[in-house]
Formats: sequence, C-alpha cells, structure tokens
Amino acid sequence: MKAEMDQIVLLSDGDSTVELQKCLSSFTNDQLITGITNYALKGKKVGAMIKGIFKGSTPSSTEGSNRRLLVYQHCIPLCESGDLQTEVAADIIGLLMLETHTLPGPSLAKLASLFVEAIKVGKMGSGKSLELFPTVLTALSACEALSYGKGELSGEEYKKQLINSLCSSRWDPQCVIHLTTMFRDVPLSSEELQFLVEKVLRMLTKLDLQEIPPLVYQLLLLSAKGCKKQVLDGIISYFKEQDVCQEEEQKQGESLDLEVQSIPQDQLRHVEGTAILHIVFAIRLNHDLGREFLKSFKTSYGDLCPFSVALLLSVARIQRYEEQVFDLLKGAIVKSFKDEQLQLASKFLQDLLHGHCSVAQMILDTVKNSMFGWDHVTQGLVQLGFFLMDAFGSKPGPFGKTTEGSATIARTPTQQACKLGGQVLLQGFKMHEPIRGEILEQVLNRLVTKTASPVTHYLDLFSDIVVSAPMILLESSSKVTETFDHLSYLPLATVQGLLKAVQPLLKVSMSLKDSLILVLRKAMFSSQLDGRKSAVTGFLLLLKNFKVLGSLASSQCSQAVSTSQIQVDVHSRYNSAANEAFCLEILSSLRRCLGQQADVRLMLYEGFYEVLRRNSQLASSIMQTLFTQLKRYYEPEQDLLPPVKLEPCITALGDQVYLQEPLAHLVSCTVHCLLWLQNMRQTANTKSDDSDEEEEEEEGCQSELQTILESMTRRMIKSELEDFELDKSAEFSMGSSVGVKNSIYAVLVMGVYEILMEYNFIKANYSKTRFEELMELFNRYHKLSEILKEKSGKGRVPSHKTPRSLLSLGFISTLLTVLFRDSTQSREEALSVLRSSGEFVRYAVNVAVQKIQQLEETGNTDGPDGQNTDRTFRFLCDMTSVLMWRYTNIPSIVEDAGRKEKRSSLSLLCLEGLLKIFTTCQQRYPDRMAQLLSTMDISEDDAEPDDGSATEMNFFYIRQFQRALFTQLSGGEEEFNSKEAQLLVSILSVLSRQLKPSSQQFVQMITWTVKICKETSFEDSAFSKGLLSLLFNLHVLYKSPVSLLLELCQDIHSQLGDIDQDVEVEKQSHFAIVNMKTATTAALLVLSQVDRVLDEVDWLIARKKSQMASDKSGSGEATQTTGQQDPIEKAVTLQLGTLLTALNELVQTALLPGTCTITLLRELSRTYTILTTLVKYYIQVCSSQHSALPARFEKLVKLSGSHLTPQCYSFITYAQSGEFSSGGADDKKKKKRNEVNTAASAKLLRETKAIPNVVFSIEQYEKYLIALSKKSKVNLMQYMKLSTSRDFRINAASLDAAMQEQDDSQESTESHDAEETHEPKQKKRKQ
Repeated sequence: MKAEMDQIVLLSDGDSTVELQKCLSSFTNDQLITGITNYALKGKKVGAMIKGIFKGSTPSSTEGSNRRLLVYQHCIPLCESGDLQTEVAADIIGLLMLETHTLPGPSLAKLASLFVEAIKVGKMGSGKSLELFPTVLTALSACEALSYGKGELSGEEYKKQLINSLCSSRWDPQCVIHLTTMFRDVPLSSEELQFLVEKVLRMLTKLDLQEIPPLVYQLLLLSAKGCKKQVLDGIISYFKEQDVCQEEEQKQGESLDLEVQSIPQDQLRHVEGTAILHIVFAIRLNHDLGREFLKSFKTSYGDLCPFSVALLLSVARIQRYEEQVFDLLKGAIVKSFKDEQLQLASKFLQDLLHGHCSVAQMILDTVKNSMFGWDHVTQGLVQLGFFLMDAFGSKPGPFGKTTEGSATIARTPTQQACKLGGQVLLQGFKMHEPIRGEILEQVLNRLVTKTASPVTHYLDLFSDIVVSAPMILLESSSKVTETFDHLSYLPLATVQGLLKAVQPLLKVSMSLKDSLILVLRKAMFSSQLDGRKSAVTGFLLLLKNFKVLGSLASSQCSQAVSTSQIQVDVHSRYNSAANEAFCLEILSSLRRCLGQQADVRLMLYEGFYEVLRRNSQLASSIMQTLFTQLKRYYEPEQDLLPPVKLEPCITALGDQVYLQEPLAHLVSCTVHCLLWLQNMRQTANTKSDDSDEEEEEEEGCQSELQTILESMTRRMIKSELEDFELDKSAEFSMGSSVGVKNSIYAVLVMGVYEILMEYNFIKANYSKTRFEELMELFNRYHKLSEILKEKSGKGRVPSHKTPRSLLSLGFISTLLTVLFRDSTQSREEALSVLRSSGEFVRYAVNVAVQKIQQLEETGNTDGPDGQNTDRTFRFLCDMTSVLMWRYTNIPSIVEDAGRKEKRSSLSLLCLEGLLKIFTTCQQRYPDRMAQLLSTMDISEDDAEPDDGSATEMNFFYIRQFQRALFTQLSGGEEEFNSKEAQLLVSILSVLSRQLKPSSQQFVQMITWTVKICKETSFEDSAFSKGLLSLLFNLHVLYKSPVSLLLELCQDIHSQLGDIDQDVEVEKQSHFAIVNMKTATTAALLVLSQVDRVLDEVDWLIARKKSQMASDKSGSGEATQTTGQQDPIEKAVTLQLGTLLTALNELVQTALLPGTCTITLLRELSRTYTILTTLVKYYIQVCSSQHSALPARFEKLVKLSGSHLTPQCYSFITYAQSGEFSSGGADDKKKKKRNEVNTAASAKLLRETKAIPNVVFSIEQYEKYLIALSKKSKVNLMQYMKLSTSRDFRINAASLDAAMQEQDDSQESTESHDAEETHEPKQKKRKQ
C-alpha cells in the first residue's frame, strides 16, 4: 500500500497525467484518505502527495472534482485535530488555498457548509484551517447560481445566507478570536459587517479576561472595514459593565467576610490597560477611528465612564487630539457640576430624575485605577489637573485686586472644577513616583510666574503635597530653594502662603532653612516695599514656628526632628548660646524695620504678639524693642500734655503728608504683649518661687511700661482736643496737606484712646473709679469721632470710612457679655457706670458688627488672635449668645420713650450682628453651624430642645426669630419697623438653609412663610421683596413653583388693573403681601422665578434631545410605549402650560413703564424660544419614531395660540403708548425731560430692541409649528391667529384716522427697520 502511495508522488513529478489518473482510479476513497493521514502524521511528502492527487483529478470531470472535494473534506478536520505538526498543517492549508478556485459551485457550497457546521459544534478550536474559509467564501460569491433548498441563489446571496446562519449560531468561546481574524479577509457588505460586529461584541462577556486584549486588537483591525463607532462603543460598554460588576462585588465582599471574586481587580485593570494601548495604537494609525471616538462623547457626557476617561487621557498624548480631548473633558466636567447644581436646587428636577452621573467621581476613579501600571494615562492626568486649575482658578478682581477666597468652600461649578484639578494632582502625586517631580515643578513655576492673578488654589495644593509627603518633597528640595530666590519679587499673599506651606519642611531640613534665611536677609534691603514686607513675614514665621531654633548640634543636622524633641525643647530653658544668638540675630534684623515705612512697621507690630505667645523665651528682647520704640513717642515730662508726640509720627514728601509710625498699633502691641506676660507671670508664680537676674530685668521693663501706660491714661483724660491741634475748627479735608495731617492725627489719637480703654478695663478689675476713668477716655474718643463724622460728611466726597477699631475681638466679646449678661452682685455698681452710657453700649455693639464684617470678608480680624480660627470661632459663639439674649429679652416697649429711637437702633444693631455672624459662619465654618447654635443660651420661657439634634436646635432659633417677626407684623403699620423686619427675614433665610428639605421642620417653615405672605398687607416694598424671595427659595426645594407663580400673577393683575381701562379685573387676593405699592416689586421677583423655571425646562428638553441622539445611534429605534407619555415630556408640557397661564395674566396687567415692562418682554421672548425648541424636538421625534403627538402638547399649542400670542400683541401696543407718551401733562416734567433726554434716548434703544425680539420669537415659533404640522399630519396652526398687521407698531383703529389726515401715504409703508429705530424718537419730540 505504501509503495502504491509513493507511486502517486513519483508520477506527480513526471509528465504523464494519464498514468497518474489511472493510478488514482485504482484507489478507493478510503485508501486515499488513509494514505494522506499517514503521510501527514509522519510529516513526509504529504504536500507532494496532495499535489499529485490534484494533478490527476481534473476539475472538469465529475470523478476528478469529487476526489478534490474529498481531499478538502478530509484535510480540514485533519488540520484542526491538532495531531499534525504546525508546519505540515500550514503547508496543507496553503496547497488547498491555491486550488480552491478550481472547485465547482456545489463543491464550494458543501465545503462552506462543512466549515459552518464545524464552527457551530465547536470543532474549530485551533483555527488553523479557518484561513481557508475566506478563500472558499470569495470563490463562492463568484459563482453564478447555486441550488438552495428547492430553488436557486446567486453565489453572493448564498454567501450572505451562510454568514447570517453563522452569526446566528452559537460560537465556542475558544474560536471567537480565530473567527474574528478570519473575517478580516472576507469581503463583507456593511449590513453583514454590522451583524458580525454585534455578534463578536456579544461574545465579549463569554470570554476569559485574558483573551479580551487580543480580541480587542482583532476587532480594531476589523473596524478598518467600517462600523468604527459600534466597535469602540461595544468595547467601552463591555469594560464599563465589568467595572460596575467588580465594584458591586467589592461592596458585597466588604459586607460579607468571605467572597470569591469572579473578577480579580488587578487582573481587570491590567487587561483594561492593555486594551487602552491597543485602541490608542489603532487611533494613531487610523485617524477616522480617532474622529469617530471623539464624536461619540461630544453630544453628552452621560456615556463617560472611568475606562473611557482613561482612554481619552491616553488619546490626548497624540498631539493632534490633545486640545480636543481636554476641551471635551473640561466641557463635560463643568456641565456635570452645573447639572448637579441645577438638580440640587430644584425639588421638581429631583423628583423627575433620579441620581446624577458625576464626571468628577469618574476622573477620581481613573486616578485610583491608574495605580495598576497605567503609565500611558498618568501623563494625561497631570495635564488635566493643571488644565482645570489654570482654566478655573480664581481670577483677579477689578483693578487687579485679589479676592480672599481660600477659606471658603467650592460652591460654583468653576470652583468645583478647580478643586477637582487639585485633587487629581494630589492623588497622582501620592500614587505615582515618576510624575512627582513634574507636578512639583509645575506648581512652583506657577507660584512664581502668575503674579498678576491669585494663586491661592496652587498654594492649597502645594501645602497639601507638603503635608501628605514631606519626606518625598525633601528629595526635590532644590526646586523649593530655587523658588525662595524669587521671594522678594512675589506678591505678599503668595509669600505668606508659600512660607506657611513649607513650614513643616524647615523643621526637618537645615539646608532649606539656611537658604531661606539668606534670602530673607537680602529681601530686608530690597528696593521694593513688598520685598521688605516679605522679609518681615518670613522672619516672624520663623520666630513663631521655630520653638527649637538651632538647638540641634551639628552632628544631628541630618536627623529628623521628632515632635517629642520639639516639646521638650520648648519647655526646657534654652541652654545653647548659639541658639540664643540665632534668635537675637533674627530680632536684630527685624529691629531695622522699625526705621522703615509704616506698612512694614505695622506688620511687625501685628506679628510680635503671636511670636511672644509661641516663643515666650524671647519675651525680654521683644519687650525691650517695643519699650525703646514707644519711648521715642512718649512725653516723659509728667506735667506736659499731651503724653504722646505726634509730630515724629508723620513725614512729608513734597506737598504730600504720610504716616510714618502707626503709633496706635505700637501702643496696642505693647499693651497686649504686656498683659499676656503678666498673666503668664501670675500663673507661673503660683507654681514656682525661684527668680533670677534676667527675670528681674524683665519685670523692671514691664513695671516701667505699666507706669508709662498709667501716666498716659491720666494725661490723655486731661488733654483737650486743642492739645492735639484738633478741634471743631480744624480742617479734615483729604484735598489739602493740612487736612491729611489732621486726619492722620485724629486716627492716631482715637486709636490710642481705644487701646487705653481696653488696657484700663482689664486692669480695673471691676473697680468703679477705674471704670469712670474709662468712660472719660470714651467721651474724649466719642467727641473726636463725632467731629470727624461731621466734617467728612460735609465734603462733596466722603473723605474716609470710620477707621477700623483697634479693640481686640476677645475684648469686645468680653465687653458685650459684661454689659448685657453679667449679673454678679459685686460688679453691679462698677458696671452701671458703663451701662448708663447709651453711647458707650452702642459703640461696643457697633465695633462688634464691624469686626464680624471684617471676618466675613477676609476670614480673619485685626489684633491678637485674629488669625487663630478656633479662638475667633469661640468669640463668635460668645457674642452670638449675648446678642441673641439682648435682642429677645429686652423688648422695645420696655425701653424709655426719650431714648426709644436710639435704643431700638441698638436692638437693630444686635440683629445686624446676628445676621453677619450667621452668614460668616455659613461661609467660613460651614460644618460648625450646629456648634455655634448649641452654645447660644436658650431663653428661660421656652422648653429646652433636645441637644442631640442639630436640626431641632436650628429650628428652635428659627421659631424665636419667627416670633419676633410676627410681633413686628401684628402691630399697626405706624409701629412697623421695616429695617428690623428685613433683617429678621434675612436671618430666617440664612437659618432655613440649614434645614433638610425632607424634614418636618422645613415643611413647617414653608407653611409659616406662606401664611405670613397671605396675611401681611403692609405697603413696604423692601420688606415684601425679602419675604417673597424667602418664599421662592423655600418653595423651589419643596415642589415646582409654577402654581404659586400663577396665583401671584393673578394678584398682581388684580392690583394694578388691566391694560384695557374698560375691563374690570376680577378682584383676587391670594397673597395680601401683593398690594398697589408692592406689586411692581413682586412682578420683578415673579419674572426672575419664571426665568428659573424656563432654565429647568430648557435643560430638560436639551437632555431629552441628547438622549434621543444616543438612542438613535445606539439601538436604531428608541423604544417608547404608545399608551404612556414619557414622564419628562409630560412634566415639561405641564410646567409650560401653567407658565403660559401665569404670563397671560401678566401680559394683561397695566405694568409701569420701565424695567418691569422690559423684563416681561424679555421673558416672553424667551418663553417663545423655548416653545420653539420643544416644537423642534417633536419634529425630530416624528421623523425618527413616527409616533402620534401627545394630546397634552396639542393643548399647550392651543393655549399659546388662543391665550398668549394675541395678548402679547396688545401688550406691545400698550407698552409703546405707555412708554413713549406717559407723563406729558405736567409742566415740571416737561422741564425735566430736556435734562433727561439723552438718558431717555439710550433707554429707548434698549426698549425698542425688546419688542422686535418678542415678535421675532413668536414668528419663529409659528414657522416651526407649520413644519411640525406637515410632519405629524396634525393641523396645529388652527389655534394660531396670525397678526393682522406685519408692522405691529401701527394700531389698526387709529390707522384710518391717520390715513385721512395724511395724504402722504408713503410713511406707512416704510421699511420695518426704519420704523423700528426712528419713529419712537419722533414721537418723543412731538410731545
């Protein structure tokens, strides 16, 4: 047998085909098959043998073609069996491929079916023979006709049927990759390709994780034929699902102790990383794929997920896509934050849509996932972080002023986006070593180069980096040192932030500290004032924070300083001379500043107190410095008045006078340091008795200072204003140098009075005589401040605000407490001295309000402890409790009639203080609001609320203020104090923000507000504005405000009357707060709410549109049941319906000309624009889904046509007659009109713009309605009455009269534009 088989091989080499044919005919089919198998297994001559069989089997004869088919049918399973060597199998397939085209159609059809069957039953595991399948299919499609079932099909059709059947059958997961590879060589039509891609994408979930990357690679190669979007979307949604499953498993795994993970996290992340690399590589080679990829995210960010974010960031490394990707992400982030904000602010939207997809969270997840070796993503993350911080960081305010914003929370979408950039960079810095250097360098570069705009966000990031990884930062300390070199050129705020941030590093690194000190010394002699200020800031910070200055021996320099070491060194005496010398050296550098400008000195005085508190060992040198400085301006001769020399405090340059020495601040600093030291000394003396020379010397200096202060008090009381060259006749105008000099003197003297008041109060220890002295000081202060007020009020321009008070916040807090709440018997007599002066009490409350305002604006206050947030907060709590007690417990009826006006304004001041405290707390300490409220004392008459619940506590105070407002409102209109009522409403709105909208208390609050609005009928527009704003702000968190707006519009209509004077408006009054006087204010507020509702509706329609676009591209047809209307569409229609009814009321109202009318016109034009958007949406729906229009929408169109549009046209006519002919009767008005002519014409232009806009938007709406009528086969235009005249300025009734008067008819047909701009002006002139 073997010899015979060899015969075939021999004959095939020869030329005699006839012999070969004879030889082959002598074999049965089985023998041939066995022969091929044996040869193939041995791997010898199998190629020659098959060649021989093909040579001897002519395709034209039936026998020959059958034999050929037999070879194919046998060799294909043989190659798949896996028994052959790879090379042998490859040779066989190669030979078969060459001969495929010779097979007749039926044989090809059989072969193809063989392949399909093998694939269906999963016998194509190794996929070697699959290379032959594309050749078979190509040959098949060239056939003209093949029998199929009972009929015939063309080869192309037959191929289509095969592919269809193949893609519809079950595939063995092992052969998915082989099949996908194979299909790349098959010519496919676009439908076939789509069918195939869908099949492969469905198979993704059935494969092992490890097999996903090669399949992704094959899919991307396949996408060269088409279906790019489908392939990318499929891959992304697969990974999105895997991420979600993995996350849920992880959550369950945490809740149950044992859980087997079906998807190991690290494995999934590595697979994702590889897939990202494949996709980016494909995009580099095929830019159509890149374009398709970016296009899919441009419509909506709802499709983003952590995987696609990572993919986008990797694609951003390709230069041509970089800008597009970052713009796309930036847009998505801001839009996501805006949408979230919109949803949070509206209960209507929350009920309609559940959940919000947060892009920020996805980006942070991507940062977390990038730990698993995604180096190709990290670079993009760094770029994104800086891109967001650069684009959304705080911008310089007007005149380049920076707003203090670092202490507040991120509230607006831009602030949130900037914060997100910072978080991305911080997390990236912690996780990835390779990018640390770059992040640090970029942050520091921005700190140095961005001098024109605020850099607080970069400072915050830098200090977070320092705190989170100080040791890592030390490795790149050279970069920090480089930044130090620029210190003297940077803005002061940046220097302060930077030095605060590097503080922890200076404690650890000697070299960093040394280089900083060198830089600061240079800066001390800088020619720039800011440079010198930076030096002072730096040195003070060193003194404050370095309690251990230089106490490490040189051998220990490299070791880290542990906190315990620091603690020990602070409390032990300084031993090393070097250390002492170092401190004194810094102090001597700072002493030089005492000869510099007032600003530099001021910084020094403000910083010394803090240094002393932190580093009490430096007491003697600091006190000595202050003592020497004070002596320069102190008059030692006891009989001479005044006790201070004001001459040296000022300096003149040319004809300008400047402050040289802030004397009051110098005295303030000395007093606070002295008081603190004496306090320390007392506590120390009770513990230990030992004293040494140094202490005695210190005490000597202190007692001398005390004597000076006593003498100053005595002599300042005796001094008259004339002694300071300040009296009623003195000039204080800021225009002349004398006036400036006097103003500076006055401020200095008032400051000194204030400091002495504080010093004497603390020293008095509640003695009556000392308090009487204090009152003397106050009377002098008050006299001078009254003169200043009077003089500055006289000038045309107020010369200056009240100077900032120099009293410390702590003192003010104590003073208020003793004035209002201290009922200790022994102090009664002394305190009555202070309490009896109404002026003094008012002054104390005034200063408190001023301090709180400063805290609200800048986040800190002047004076000691002003920078210390915890102490400041404690003082706030104390003041709140006192002011609250004073306001609630002393009703104005009790107050003396003679001083009623002053006293009630004292209550008002307390109320103003409370409002400022609550707003400050909400801005600066948002998490501590509950703490603030819980420290306030609860008045006795009320049951104590449960202290456990912050909401209860908050609501308790809300009830207190509600009661106060109710008392105000229950009196008559004469007794009503509008200012007080407004403040109460503001406080209520601040406190109500703390309530959860779902809570019972919130519902009570809103019910109460509605009740007050319905029952109060005071004619006070400012109060009604506050109350209605409160109502709207609450209502929008409770439910949609459209029904409320409708009722208010009806009230406004019935109050102001109709535009047609003959029409009697039905008297309606839902809300008594709307009356003749307040209706215009109410109308403006209602319109601003209408604008809000329109925003929401517009947002919902846009959302539906983008949803429809993604549905269309994703699943071909959007599914929607015919019976039910989509909830969003239904809500939009209902909102617009109620809104149209409300506007219909307003449009018929005789509104006053001016802002109100213009705003209404603007809102009308916006309403029509949004109606047009809705119509366009339905045009899209009709063309894609062929569904009927909802009945509700038809009703809405009917409503707009029958109710609103005709009224709009009559309102326009009314508006013009009202605006352009009002008030002609009055003679005085006529005179005035000439003056106001220019203003009026500018206003006119503005108004004439509003009217054509309305008409244009109405006409656009009608234009698209016509288009929708055609699409939907529903005649929507039957509800529309087209306006009779195309030029809406011409009143039809008066037109005939005009025509008779004027023969010249050309004017009436003048172009629309010309009439728009010129005619109203002519009308004005005619009046």
